[in-house]
Amino acid sequence: MDLQSLTLLVEILDAGNLSAAARRLKMSRANVSYHLNQLERSVGAQLVRRTTRRAEPTEIGLRLYQHGLAIQGELLAARESVTTLGQSLQGRVRLSVPSGYGQLVMSGWLIDFKRMYPGIVLDVLFENRIEDLLRDEVDIAIRVIPEPPQNLVARELGPVRYVACASRGFAEANGLPTQLDQLQGAPVVTSAVVGRQLRVSAYQGEERREVILEPTLISENFLFLRQAILAGLGIGLVPDYVVLDDVRRGEVLTTLDDWRLSIFGTGMYMLYMPNRQHTRAIRTFIDFILERVRGNAAAEPPAP
Repeated sequence: MDLQSLTLLVEILDAGNLSAAARRLKMSRANVSYHLNQLERSVGAQLVRRTTRRAEPTEIGLRLYQHGLAIQGELLAARESVTTLGQSLQGRVRLSVPSGYGQLVMSGWLIDFKRMYPGIVLDVLFENRIEDLLRDEVDIAIRVIPEPPQNLVARELGPVRYVACASRGFAEANGLPTQLDQLQGAPVVTSAVVGRQLRVSAYQGEERREVILEPTLISENFLFLRQAILAGLGIGLVPDYVVLDDVRRGEVLTTLDDWRLSIFGTGMYMLYMPNRQHTRAIRTFIDFILERVRGNAAAEPPAP
């Protein structure tokens, strides 16, 4: 057994199947299968249970996987110590952020981080899909979800508050809904999952209600939704940070403020793979974002 064999085992189990591991290792699937068989033969035990969709570790396979992770972490730390000696912090962070939160809240933070650590390469994806982080080999994902996946490490960044809102001009011409059911007949501007019925959950104390809506304008681009709301195209259902400055200036009015509204979830989370030895660049980025979130929460006025 050698380091290369342990690395192969780690990659297979991280990727979830032999085909995905082969793509990451830039090898053929047959070659990955051959080397895994050779490793299992040298150990004298099955290390990975293969199915048509997943590769899962046996008990001894899991132990070797954990040893492999630890060794990789030590090698990575040693390599970083040598390459960064006398230099500024270097490395790469591949980050996936929601389009709205990323552009309206995080973009300033990311620019500040890059100024502080010019040697770190930031690779930022603006997207709203919730899929396996391994798909795009993303180091960290920021997502609005009801509950974090159990197979990932989740750091809570705070609650997400949706607001029902409209431009002052729209409100003066059409009025604003004062009851949840009135949203059903209103021209709604919001984001939604393609192919799914839009269901808005509303909470007030112990009461929970659900309203089914048919929006007249749908987009995943929250900057566009903000423009549509300001243009008076309808009642916006968006996270509060999308129109926060417009509300403060009085250009946008909110309604149904006694209800806590939710479409995709009520929590913002930072997600990353467990049991993965992070580089100094990734650890530094995680700490930086958590500190910014704490500072942002302290600066916000309390919710009404």
